[in-house]
Amino acid sequence: MTVRNTLPPRPTSRRALMLQAAATGVLAAFAPMTRAVSADGTVRPYRVHVPEAALEDLRRRLSQTRWPDRETVNDRSQGVQLATLQALVRYWGSDYDWRRAEAKLNAHPQFVTDIDGLAIHFIHVRSRHPNALPLVMTHGWPGSVFELLEVIAPLTDPTAHGGHAGDAFHLVLPSLPGYGFSEKPTVSSWNPDRIGRAWDVLMKRLGYQRYVSQGGDWGAIITDAMARQAPSGLLGIHVNRIERATTVPPEVAKALTAGAPAPAGLSAEERLVFDEIRDFQKNGFGYAAIMGTRPQTIGYALADSPVAMAAWFYDKFADWVFARGEPERSLSRDQMLDDITLYWLTNTGTSGARIYWESMSASEPAAVSVPAAVTIFPGEVYKPPRSWAQRAYRNLIYYNRVEKGGHFAAWEEPQLFSAEIRAAFRSLR
Repeated sequence: MTVRNTLPPRPTSRRALMLQAAATGVLAAFAPMTRAVSADGTVRPYRVHVPEAALEDLRRRLSQTRWPDRETVNDRSQGVQLATLQALVRYWGSDYDWRRAEAKLNAHPQFVTDIDGLAIHFIHVRSRHPNALPLVMTHGWPGSVFELLEVIAPLTDPTAHGGHAGDAFHLVLPSLPGYGFSEKPTVSSWNPDRIGRAWDVLMKRLGYQRYVSQGGDWGAIITDAMARQAPSGLLGIHVNRIERATTVPPEVAKALTAGAPAPAGLSAEERLVFDEIRDFQKNGFGYAAIMGTRPQTIGYALADSPVAMAAWFYDKFADWVFARGEPERSLSRDQMLDDITLYWLTNTGTSGARIYWESMSASEPAAVSVPAAVTIFPGEVYKPPRSWAQRAYRNLIYYNRVEKGGHFAAWEEPQLFSAEIRAAFRSLR
């Protein structure tokens, strides 16, 4: 299925095309998902093709950016620096090629299906190896399925990437509701619990009665929700991001809430984690506070200005990759712009932000008994010791700390990430 523009038939002249785009709003009219998907459980092929008018509108907006004044410091302490963003935007407007990104998506089998009233987009790649283990893998914010593309081949065809046939997976990579080419919710309550239930429906609709789940960022929170729900057939989970609420010891949580010193008796490792949490609360949590309370307000900027969106996302790339402050050392400009452009073209900056607000209505985090595996990447924001992780995962079957990679682990280190997934689930086959 092809993404189709809902605008009237395109005019033939470039001038008329640009006038139409300006007058009607190409991005507002370009729907990330058509409603051709049936509610009867059918699964239909999907292929991405963004209208050229949307790309021309993007370039026009980039060329007409009104820039703010330069920051008054010589570092990132006030946010993304002007010269840095101007260089990225120049490249975006002149040299970046969305059609190449589009081809990367279309190189994999894509589908849509209706679950709980929403059309859900997903990539589904079956391994050629017999007895492959079905795996649903969920992205986070400000990520997308783009961050998972490089692990498809190592996980579905491990023998071609240093692994064994017995390590193969059938992969299902859904786009979160309101992200990418999945439909945007028009009512509230699409929180991690509801998404987790939808993913179980998706896996069983695809014929997978036994499967495992993996996630980072919001994908980890959704994976945790699935583990709490413990649907029949969920064999185990793996996360590369851990929820603090279920792992931090009570005395540590109390000190953090009160702004008090670290409790006595913490090990050197625990004290380091305590200090990192405190620093994040002080200097790194502003984005989540805004989206958790005012997603609609920040959404106006994200929907109207591609440069505002680029700044909002680039700031988190810089904060969360292994190469702190220098995201280009972990991700290429094209990789970052693939993701940013996907959000822009589908106008999902606002709907993507709402998951922070929706999480307020999710169930309270609780420890789970489903077999769980954890990989700690050194660039992650929160890196709890094993003893803390066991507070959340009572049946912790795998815990490993690796030496490189950050919050976007699959994107930054696809080979290492794939090796961790193989090791994490090996005992559940």
